[in-house]
Amino acid sequence: MFRLIWIISIYVRSFMRRFMPSNIAITALRTRGGLKWAAPAMLLAVPYLYAASFVTVLINDGASKLFYVVSLACIWNALKFIANGIMCTGLLVRVRLHERRLRRSIDELTVQPTEQIVGV
Repeated sequence: MFRLIWIISIYVRSFMRRFMPSNIAITALRTRGGLKWAAPAMLLAVPYLYAASFVTVLINDGASKLFYVVSLACIWNALKFIANGIMCTGLLVRVRLHERRLRRSIDELTVQPTEQIVGV
């Protein structure tokens, strides 16, 4: 039984990651080129929270209680964008520090045109 639940969760995760727009965006933001867009992408949480608020108002005005699932999905996506923005901003700082260290080590190893090589 546990194995069946595990396999189903793998397939659901694979489907969600491949076809759901918020998951596609978050996957794109985790690339090296997308890290710089993670902080502005946190602003996408605002429309998701607005949509959750709007759906909750609809439910309070007499709509079906099944819309709570839509509201929960909107809140979940907003939290994903906020958490991803914070995490990717930290990753971007780490990557840029690493690139700066690499650039410095390469600059130290190369001979500048104005320098002379000693011992030649």
